[in-house]
Order: sequence, then C-alpha cells, then structure tokens
Amino acid sequence: MFDIQEFKSNPKTAYLAAEFDRLTHELSRVLELKENDPSLAELAEEERVQLESQRQTLLEQMQEILAPVTDGPEDEPVAVVMEFRAGAGGNEANIFAGDLARMYMRYAEAKGWEVKALDPNLESIEVTGRGVYSALQYETGVHRVQRIPVTEKSGRIHTSTASVAILPIRKFPKFELNPADVQMEFSRSGGAGGQNVNKVETAVRLVHIPTGLEVRAQSERSQKANRDKAMQILAAKLESYEEEKAAAEHAAHRKSQIGTGSRSEKIRTYNFTQDRVSDHRIKESWHNIESILEGNIDAMLETLKVKASESETA
Repeated sequence: MFDIQEFKSNPKTAYLAAEFDRLTHELSRVLELKENDPSLAELAEEERVQLESQRQTLLEQMQEILAPVTDGPEDEPVAVVMEFRAGAGGNEANIFAGDLARMYMRYAEAKGWEVKALDPNLESIEVTGRGVYSALQYETGVHRVQRIPVTEKSGRIHTSTASVAILPIRKFPKFELNPADVQMEFSRSGGAGGQNVNKVETAVRLVHIPTGLEVRAQSERSQKANRDKAMQILAAKLESYEEEKAAAEHAAHRKSQIGTGSRSEKIRTYNFTQDRVSDHRIKESWHNIESILEGNIDAMLETLKVKASESETA
C-alpha cells in the first residue's frame, strides 16, 4: 500500500502526485463510461489499461525518488551523453557535426563501450562503459574544420564550426532535481519504427523552469524509460551548467587551461589541406585526419589527460 498524501506533501514528488491524481480521476470516468455504455466498452477497456499503466509508472517513480539512497560510487559517471550542435558555416557545419558524432561513436565501439543514438540526426548519443568519462571529459568545446566542401566548385576552403558537450550520467547525480521545478510533457515518438510508432505517447520533454534548460527523450520503448532517461540527462545538464558558471567566475585563478571547459570555447581545429588536427589548449598537433575521423583518437585523448594532470599539479 502507499500513502498518496505523503507524495503530495513532499516537494520532490508533489508534481508527480498531482499527475497521479489526474489520471485517477480520468480512470474513474473511463470505468463509469464502460459500465454505462456497452457500445464503448471495448474502447474504454483499452483506455483503462493505458491509464493503469501510467499510474503504476508514476507510483514507481515516486517511490524511487523517496527511497533511501544506498552507498555507491557517487562520483564515478556510469555513462556520458554527447551533444553535437552545428555552429557557423551553414550546411557544412551540419555535416561536420555529424562527422564528429560518427568519429566518437567509432572510437567508443573500438573501446568496447555501448553506444546508443538518442535521436535520428545524431545530435546526441549515449556512451556507456568503464572509464568513458575519464577518456572523453576534455572534449567539450567548439571544434573548427577547414576544408573544401564537396559542393564547392571553385576550390575555396571553408571554415565551419560545431560544438560538443560532454554530460556525465551518474548513478547518484550531484545535482538534486526538485520535480516541482520541472515541467513535463508527453508526445508521440517520431521516426521510423513500424506500425506501433506514434500510437502511444512515449516521448518525454522536460523543461527546468528556473534555468530554461530543456531535454527531450524518445529513444526508449516506454514512457517511464524515456522519463528516467530525460531526468538523468537534465541532471547532467544542470551539473554542467553549474560547473561552467563556476569556471567562468574563477577563470583567472584556474591552474589548468584544459579542464572540462565551456561549449563556447574553441578547443581544436581540423585542417584538411594541411592534414593536421591542432588542440589549441595544449599547443599539440596530430596528422592523418582521415584516420582520426575514423575514430583513431586514442593518442590525442591520452595526451590531453597527461597535460591536464601536469597542469593541475604544477
């Protein structure tokens, strides 16, 4: 048994409890309709099953939120979400953002990590595996490419940019979300998927009201799984948001010039005409761009880790 009043009185579950109440009233209406109008009994039964499932999902989430936290490796991210956004450069910037996404996916697959695209356009991917955050934490920032686009007939070199953000997903997030601060919307998932796509509202959109940060999740099969995924990503976004604010405030006192950085900081240039990738933070360069974009970035990432360690202990 459960006490709905306990969930209503706790600010962490008040919003979900209100939604649970709404679904309960809707369920009563459907049951009454089923009993009084036999011609609608079949439709009412389908709706009843869906409402019961949604109520159960909300109940499980409220119980999970208020459950005591057990001991665990709180500081070690279990996964990362990587976000890729086209910057300056029009369509070439969109192409480059996709190139970066595929580069990191190939690297992660070669490491034996699990990789999942969170949207059809590869604007965000999730990478799960031991040591994933340690390896990728310094990739946040603006990546610049200088090359001749395939559509360029005069042979002119174009400069385009794309930003990368690394969001650590932790078993026990550092940033505790107050559900009362989160606006939640459900919709039908988009994209290919067969006959069952778009029949059930499984896609979830969250907006953190105090900051305006927004997250959408639709890669999972159930509404609950997408809601849990969206909450994880939102907590990671808020952690990143707070760290970027703190880094900006203390920029003059930072020993390390690498850090996890800001997504607006230019960190690397991929120059195709010179077959060179340059990291501006550590003044290091690597050659063979084609191999690098195939995911062979171990040497680059290891050098960054060493330099970051040296600058922090200097």
